[in-house]
Amino acid sequence: MRRTALALVAGFALAGLGATGTAQAAPRCVNTHDFSKWLAQFKKDALAHGITQQTLNAASPELTYDESVIKRDSGQGVFQLTFIQFSNRLLGGKRIPNGLAKIQEHRALFSRIEKTYGVPPEVITAVWGLESDYGALFGKFKILPALTTLAYDCRRGDKFREELIDALKIIQRGDKTVDQMTGNWAGEFGGMQFTPSNYIKYGVDFDGDGHRDLVNSTADTLASAANYLHAIGWRRGEPWLQEVSLPDEMPWQEADLDTQHPRSQWIAWGVRAAHGAALPRDNAPASLILPMGRKGPAFLAYQNFHVFTDWNSSFVYATTVAYFATRLGGAPPVNEAGAKDIRPITTEQMMELQRQLQKRGFDVGEVDGRLGAGTRKAVRTMQVQYGMPADSWPTDELIARLQSEKNPVAVAPLARQPGTETKAATPRSAAPTPVSTAPVAPPPVQPEAETPRTKPSRAATTAPQPTAVAPPLRDKITVRVWTVQGCLTLRMSPEKAREYRRC
Repeated sequence: MRRTALALVAGFALAGLGATGTAQAAPRCVNTHDFSKWLAQFKKDALAHGITQQTLNAASPELTYDESVIKRDSGQGVFQLTFIQFSNRLLGGKRIPNGLAKIQEHRALFSRIEKTYGVPPEVITAVWGLESDYGALFGKFKILPALTTLAYDCRRGDKFREELIDALKIIQRGDKTVDQMTGNWAGEFGGMQFTPSNYIKYGVDFDGDGHRDLVNSTADTLASAANYLHAIGWRRGEPWLQEVSLPDEMPWQEADLDTQHPRSQWIAWGVRAAHGAALPRDNAPASLILPMGRKGPAFLAYQNFHVFTDWNSSFVYATTVAYFATRLGGAPPVNEAGAKDIRPITTEQMMELQRQLQKRGFDVGEVDGRLGAGTRKAVRTMQVQYGMPADSWPTDELIARLQSEKNPVAVAPLARQPGTETKAATPRSAAPTPVSTAPVAPPPVQPEAETPRTKPSRAATTAPQPTAVAPPLRDKITVRVWTVQGCLTLRMSPEKAREYRRC
């Protein structure tokens, strides 16, 4: 997982999805080395990594070059779908009823899995439904030729070389035979579309038959997904996503996945629960995410939401899976009333937006027409600069403003409005080690205490702002930055805590 390409979507969902704008293929490198020589060297390396000659002999007929895989890798289209378009099409038809039926069918199994790993049935089922339509669609590509091709290819060879070694390990330990290794063109397979490396790391034998079978064993498939979600930070018993309603005016620049505030602060800004009981006025950290800007659906995303983005880094996909899980848990459909007039920009407009943002010094990655995290953050910064509602949603108006500047210059860091300065950061909990990867059925275990995660904090959490005047700042380094709208004063403490003040 942790992929930006939507393997599932490419496999079965996007067959019925329309694209806004023309798909753009990314420029590719060109292979110049001889495949036969490369393969001979790879086999030597495989032996050095513990792959036996017997395994190599069995796999060798499949270690071939497949040009169709390169064409797939080169021709991934860019689909500009809004969250509502994307989620409605992926969750339409019988996907939700079928998911509810699966939860009932495997109720005892899900209960045992949740007791072991702490991940609820609706979350596992949502992932299962979107990755393989509950095990109905695995993909028809042969895994070994696909991985061999991508390992030889110049674009991401080192990454897929390791995946190919792990695929051979899966065969060598008897989990799957060479003929059984089928999946999607990028080498992912099974009910949860695991990469071979994640199959090795997180696959568990939950049915006790001595093998980790993430293709034919429902128990192994569901438990392995839970093990992986637990390992990347799932918090037992905590929420992940909640739809909310918003006031007409609020500090929109605070709506970002990398910014957290206590729920009490969101309530103070006018955020309310969209359904059911009122939001608790407590210090539980949450981010406000606006997948389609301030006029579209709005959600409070809790710590567990980051696990979905770690599973798949596509924001719209991760939000859709998390929303799907809430629907399976009983939440009503999202409110679409405010989104009917939202018009997404085209792929060509998105690429022009990215080029304009690059001119101003923003790192938006490749100009690919995708609304990724870097582009959303840059959009938010420019909305602040122009005095527009900073909801991170790109519009025709923003593009026109950017194009109208004859001599664009690099801009200052995003300024926070008075009264919204962040205090101490609250890190996410550390990723626990997998509960079990040994090929034996894991017994139920008691919940483990959460340990601090070692990866950097994604967000700063603020306590509700006091009405009293704050004490003077000490030991600050003040830097004044001039912008098109005046100046900003950046005050930075030795501990790297940043506060921005309007001049």
